[in-house]
Amino acid sequence: MEDKKNQNQLNIELSEEVAQGTYSNLAIITHSPSEFVVDFVRIMPGVPKAPVKSRIVLTPEHAKRLMMALKENINRYESMHGPIKNTEGNGQGPMMPPINFGPTGQA
Repeated sequence: MEDKKNQNQLNIELSEEVAQGTYSNLAIITHSPSEFVVDFVRIMPGVPKAPVKSRIVLTPEHAKRLMMALKENINRYESMHGPIKNTEGNGQGPMMPPINFGPTGQA
């Protein structure tokens, strides 16, 4: 019985480099009939270019599982910390931060 349990177990490895994470403050999602592509972008104040930091390609089925997992985790987060501020602007679709968003520093 114990052998069967071990056969179904998945050992996930996390390298030190990946464990550091990559910061992103914008995700761009596109799709084709066979896959979803999620580009994670980092927008910085005063910088006119925004590089894609990571691209994840998913099957439609896995994209839907990810959506459901995100929904479940957002619900858990909000039950502990309160509602997350809605980031949609004036009913005109998702808010896109301007290139010069955020406070500007002075030297």
